[in-house]
Amino acid sequence: MASDRSASADFTGPLRRLLFIVLVLVLSGVFLLWRIDSPRVERFRAHVVDAVVPRMDWAMAPVTATVRLFRDFQSYQRLHEQNEELRRELRQMTAWKEAALQLEQENARLRDLNNVRLDPRLTYITAVVLADSGSPFRQSVLINVGSRDGIVDGWATMDGIGLVGRVAGVGRNTSRVILLTDATSRIPAEIQPSGQRAIVAGDNTSAPPIDFLENPALVRPGDRIVTTGDGEVFPPGLLIGQVAEDPGGRLRVRLAADYERLEFLRVLRDHGARRVDAPSALILPDALPDAGEPPAPQPAETGGDG
Repeated sequence: MASDRSASADFTGPLRRLLFIVLVLVLSGVFLLWRIDSPRVERFRAHVVDAVVPRMDWAMAPVTATVRLFRDFQSYQRLHEQNEELRRELRQMTAWKEAALQLEQENARLRDLNNVRLDPRLTYITAVVLADSGSPFRQSVLINVGSRDGIVDGWATMDGIGLVGRVAGVGRNTSRVILLTDATSRIPAEIQPSGQRAIVAGDNTSAPPIDFLENPALVRPGDRIVTTGDGEVFPPGLLIGQVAEDPGGRLRVRLAADYERLEFLRVLRDHGARRVDAPSALILPDALPDAGEPPAPQPAETGGDG
């Protein structure tokens, strides 16, 4: 057994050396042939390339697929980076959008406070909100105009977009405004476009409920709510807000006025409103169709001793 192993080792050793020498000679010849700058050698190289390279597509297929996969991975990586950048820009744009909406609302209020006239009979005076005396039981604000400015109880106040409340208490230099959200507030309203009449009743929440609605089936969330002028409490056509529905299914008002930022109020001077001069006018009309003249007061009889 030992002699067989030694014989095979003696045979394979010279064979390996011979193959190595032949491989070195072949590679050297190819190198020298490729370096020779001769027209014949150039034609030979061209023939070799034409014969070998087109048949090497199968060998290059894995390399080509690997290169394409690497390029696709780089493309996907760039797409991921672009998506992340777009998300960051979208978040920034959302913040700018909120800021733009707030500025738009503020500009609308200021433009309305300075330029808009809702009715030829209506003039207005702009007042600054001095204090907010809101509480769980009363919703009102104090403004810096009063009797010296001609303010009268009952006049409507707006923030430039929507109705805020009515003047209830006038001093010489200040006035108190009862907000629509106050529990004592009851506003006759009309819902557009259906024309349904209702009462906006304050309940000390930011979204007053809608009561005494004629036909709720004709009302949809998002409908506009304006004053009707019934009872001559407010001028007609003043924007109150939009219809909204709470989780319990009750219809409420999403107020158009921004009650969180009441800085300026527009007090509407309603010179065409009826004034109550006598307490009886609150109950009886000026004349009844079937009634005669009221009896004249009888002079009181005086008695004497003679």
